[in-house]
Amino acid sequence: MFKGGNGKEDVVNSPDKLNRLVEGTSITGDIKADSNFRIDGKLKGSLDTLGKLVIGPTGRIEGEVKCANADIEGEFIGNIIVDGLLNIKSTAKIEGTVTTNQIGMEVGCSFSGSCNYIAKEDAPLIAEATRQLTEEDSEVVY
Repeated sequence: MFKGGNGKEDVVNSPDKLNRLVEGTSITGDIKADSNFRIDGKLKGSLDTLGKLVIGPTGRIEGEVKCANADIEGEFIGNIIVDGLLNIKSTAKIEGTVTTNQIGMEVGCSFSGSCNYIAKEDAPLIAEATRQLTEEDSEVVY
């Protein structure tokens, strides 16, 4: 009848707690959310969410992103930190720095930049590792 815990997990993964930026909508600024976020429009700025990020086929983000998990079908330019799994779909175009715990890339996607793998136990170090990243330290993972 009652669930234990602090309730954060229920809020993050609840289907009725989905934030959405629809096609034809553009935002310039910073967004912070506790739940999942889907972008089919355009965002220029930063997005920090405790949930999953989905960039739809018509979606575009230019800026900084931090999220729990992500599926990218559209365009992303900037730096993205994914604490869990990053899925890059065949229609995705990514330019920038990716830092993640797990990555999946479909044939046909476009990726230009660097990818850093951080083990789950080192997750608190992700932000610091990204800040200290230099070109000599980076490598592209295929």
